[in-house]
Amino acid sequence: MTLIKSISGIRGTIGGSSGKNLTPLDAVKFASAYGTWLKSQSDKKELTVVIGRDARISGEMIQNLVSSSLIGLGINVIDLGLSTTPTVEIAVPLEKADGGIILTASHNPKQWNALKLLNNKGEFLSGDDGKEILEIAEAEDFNFAEVDDLGEIIVNDSYVDIHIDEVLDLPLVDAEKIKAAKFKVVVDGVNSSGGVVIPKLLKELGVEVVELYCEPNGHFPHNPEPLKEHLTDICELVVKEKADLGIVVDPDVDRLAFISNDGEMFGEEYTLVACADYVLGKTKGNTVSNMSSSRALRDITEKHGGTYEASAVGEVNVVTLMKNNNAIIGGEGNGGIIYPESHYGRDALVGVALFLTHLAEKGISVKELRASYPSYFMSKKKIALTPELDVDVILETMEKRYSEENITTVDGVKIDFPENWVHLRKSNTEPIIRIYTEAKSQQEADTLADKFIAEISDVAGL
Repeated sequence: MTLIKSISGIRGTIGGSSGKNLTPLDAVKFASAYGTWLKSQSDKKELTVVIGRDARISGEMIQNLVSSSLIGLGINVIDLGLSTTPTVEIAVPLEKADGGIILTASHNPKQWNALKLLNNKGEFLSGDDGKEILEIAEAEDFNFAEVDDLGEIIVNDSYVDIHIDEVLDLPLVDAEKIKAAKFKVVVDGVNSSGGVVIPKLLKELGVEVVELYCEPNGHFPHNPEPLKEHLTDICELVVKEKADLGIVVDPDVDRLAFISNDGEMFGEEYTLVACADYVLGKTKGNTVSNMSSSRALRDITEKHGGTYEASAVGEVNVVTLMKNNNAIIGGEGNGGIIYPESHYGRDALVGVALFLTHLAEKGISVKELRASYPSYFMSKKKIALTPELDVDVILETMEKRYSEENITTVDGVKIDFPENWVHLRKSNTEPIIRIYTEAKSQQEADTLADKFIAEISDVAGL
């Protein structure tokens, strides 16, 4: 059982004792801290927060607790109900709200939930703001409203449609070309919000949809992280249905992975590569991804005459560097597309529409499209943390051991070798050390990852 308090929000497992898991008391405390922080940032008499959730079993309970806490502070709540992370992000500025909360633990299994916090632009909070909220929560320094000053809930279930319309209106999304291509697509919505939203978008684009796990009941039929080992069912169904491709999203619909027409993974890392290839082919500009993402984005960006930069891991870090670098598209190699023409947040709906337009224009299969890109292979592994492990000491030891190589320590330790790289870092969302590697073959990437796991285990005395 776990409770992780970080600058990006609070995430934990449901049940158990308060302070060690995401219990009702913890939900109330952190919602109250966020509301108190919002009030400290504004001299407005009335504040408003947009709230949406994924389809997790605990979602409605947590939403009721969070909404009631904000109302108790005198803050109005716009309730989007079952929604997606990017939908809440676009709703905040459209509603001229003061902030937003998405109730989702993203790719974590069903026993997890989280409060992901947004500012008045619909973007994730800065590290300093997140730290301030954690301090307010720790001090429990709350001043609730008197009875005549309580907030109210306004239910607005129209934002999924508004979001889809916004995607269809993007200049680089060509709905007519997609319709003309007559695509057949299998969708794995992992029984969460994506099972509703992605088929709805595809049908608007004239796509024939085969639904797999699209009942939003929160009972995830497989591990919800869209990795190859979790996606056997959709890979088989794409082949069986003779579909053009498969689309997989995580529970809150900010990560996107494709299955090629032959039932093989397109590669989560290549979601951003393909979308960037299309956007850069139409609009000259720069790109950004995090330093755990594939070198292929750098190669594609430079092919189009742009500049690529890598940020620390975390959406807020990617967005900050995108703004500084005037990037026209960016994101994370975990299938997160950030397209500022829409908004500064990872958005699977935008990714689907850009990818299908690209595919329709090219007139080739998904397998052929994947073969046209630089070929890199990644290994994504992890080591579970125990309380006695000192991650900082482990990472410092690895940095010293490889001091002759090209090392970056902005976020953990990244070691760039001439033909491959390894990135070692403590996760923000799980009690683990992540070991990401990339090389010119899968065997080489896996071997490199296993080598570093063995070294870390040796250093840590595991």
